[in-house]
Amino acid sequence: MRTITLFLILKFSLGYCQKDIPTDYFMNPLDIPLAVSGTYGELRSNHFHSGLDLKTNGEEGLKVYATANGSVSRIKISHFGYGKAIYISHPNGYTSVYAHLQKFSLEIEDYLKKRQYAKESYEIELFPKEGTLSVNKGDVIGYSGNTGGSGGPHLHFEIRDAKARPLNPMCFGIDIKDTKKPDIQGVWLYSLDKSSHVNGIQQPTKLRLTFDNDGNFKAENVSALGKIGIGVSTFDQQNLAANKNGVYKISTEINGQENFAMEMKRFSFSETRYVNRLIDYEYYKNNRNRITKLFIEKNNPLTIYTNNIDNGILSIEDSLSYTAKIYVKDFKDNTTIINIPIQGKSIKEISKKETIKTAYLVKSNENFTFNSGIFDLYIPKGSLYDNAFLDIQANGDTIKIHQDEIPLHKNMTVVFDVSNYSDTDKKKLYIGRLGYNDKHYYVKTNKKNNRFSTRTRTLGSYSLFTDLETPTIVPINVSNKKWMSKADFLKIKIDDADSGIKSYRATINGKFILMEYDYKTGMLIYDFSDEIITETENNFKLIVLDKVGNSATFETKFFRKP
Repeated sequence: MRTITLFLILKFSLGYCQKDIPTDYFMNPLDIPLAVSGTYGELRSNHFHSGLDLKTNGEEGLKVYATANGSVSRIKISHFGYGKAIYISHPNGYTSVYAHLQKFSLEIEDYLKKRQYAKESYEIELFPKEGTLSVNKGDVIGYSGNTGGSGGPHLHFEIRDAKARPLNPMCFGIDIKDTKKPDIQGVWLYSLDKSSHVNGIQQPTKLRLTFDNDGNFKAENVSALGKIGIGVSTFDQQNLAANKNGVYKISTEINGQENFAMEMKRFSFSETRYVNRLIDYEYYKNNRNRITKLFIEKNNPLTIYTNNIDNGILSIEDSLSYTAKIYVKDFKDNTTIINIPIQGKSIKEISKKETIKTAYLVKSNENFTFNSGIFDLYIPKGSLYDNAFLDIQANGDTIKIHQDEIPLHKNMTVVFDVSNYSDTDKKKLYIGRLGYNDKHYYVKTNKKNNRFSTRTRTLGSYSLFTDLETPTIVPINVSNKKWMSKADFLKIKIDDADSGIKSYRATINGKFILMEYDYKTGMLIYDFSDEIITETENNFKLIVLDKVGNSATFETKFFRKP
C-alpha cells in the first residue's frame, strides 16, 4: 500500500513531464513555502510566461539560493524586463535564471559594480567565464526584489535546457501545493468554414454552462453543422495564493476519442509570440479576456501541442449526435471537465459572419505597401496570420492603420516625410502612437534626413508630436550645503511627461557615480557604500536627457565625512 501511495504522489507531483528530466537535482530558490503569482506557460501579452513567479510575502530582500552547483554565466541589468537578473549554468546542461532581484551576493555585486563603473553605465550585460563566479547548491546568490518590469515584489525563476528553451520548473520537482481544480470562465464554439454554423449563426458563440453534481460543467444543447472549433477561457489557483494563474494541460474529446491536446512543459523563445495565434486576439483586445482556441489554424507552428486529429477541428454532420468534452488540468492533475452535447442540424437560413471590406486587402503571404501624402507603410509577408482587410486612412500628420484587433507577427514600417518642418523643429519631433482618451505614447523614432520612421508590431494610429519640455528633477534627500554623513543613499526623482527619459549621468566632484533607476517610480538612487567620495565637501551634478534630446541639469553641494 505504501508503495502504491508513493507512486501516486510522484505521478501527480511530476505531472506529464518527460522521464529524462532530473527531479531531485534542483532545490527551491527560496526558503519559504512556495506560492506563485504566475505559472509556467501562462498566457501573457505577446508571449508565454517562461518561468514561475514566486511570491515573496509582498517583501523585498528575501534570500535567493542557487538551486544547484554551477557557475554564473550571465548577468544582465536593465531598467525594464527582468531588471537585475542572474543566470547560472549547471554541469548537467541546464541553466537556472533568477530575475527582478534587489541585489546580488557580495562577491557577485563586487564583480558587477567594477564593470558598471568601468563602462559608466547602470545597464549592462556580462558573460563571466566558467569558474569565475562558481556557486554551490544552497549558496545565497542574491536577494528578491521588484526591479525591471515587475508589477510587485517577487522572484521570477526559470530552468532552461542546453538549447536555451525554458522548461516548466515543476517538472524538476519544484513543488507548489495545489489541490484546487481549474476554474472555467467561458466556452465558445467557432464556425470555421462558409457553410458551418452554431445554433444558426457563424459568429463565435458563447455557451451557457451549468454545474454538474460532480463539480464539472455541462453546456447547453447545441445544434451545429460543418467545421467547428472550441475555445475556452480558464485559470487555475493554487492553495497558498489567490492569483488567477495559467493551467498546465487542455485536451478535448469527441465521442470518446481525444482529438486535441496541449500542455505547458517546454517551448522556445522563437515561438512565444505565436501566443497571439493561440488565443482569440480580437476578443482579448475588446474584452481583456483570453480565449484559448482548442484547434490549430494555419500559420501556427507552436510545439506545445501533444496530440491532434484534424487539427482539433470537429466535423459535424447532419442528423448525427456528438458529445464533445474539454479536460482542463493543472500540474497536480486536478481536472475540470466540460461536456458539450452537439446535434448535427442543417439550417437553410444561416446568420452569416460579416466581413467588412476596405480598399486594402493585406495577404499573409505577400508584402504590402501603402503610399499617400507624407506616409509610406510597409507590412512584410508573414506579418499577418490570415488575409485581412485593413482600414488605412491618412489625415494630416496622422495615419490610421486599422486598430489593434489583428495581431502582427513581424514589424511593419511606418515612414513620415518631415520635409515641411524646419531643422530646428525636426530635433524636437517624434512619432507617437495614439491611445485611449487622446493620449499618445512615444515609439522609437529613427531619423534620417527628411524621413522619420518607426518599426512596430502594433496596429493603430500614429502621428507626429513635438516635445519642447525638459525633464523634471526633484531632489528627495539632498539639498544645498546639507550634511549627509548619516545617509546610506542619495535619492533623486526624475520624470519626463512627454517623450520619456532616455538617459542620465551623475557625478560627484567630477567622478561618475552609479545611480540605480526605477522607471516605475522615477527614482534614482546612489549607494554611498560605493565609496566614491573621498572629500568632506562634495559637488553633485545630474544631467537628464529625454528621447528628443531636451536636457535638464541639477547641481548642489553637500557635506559628508569621508
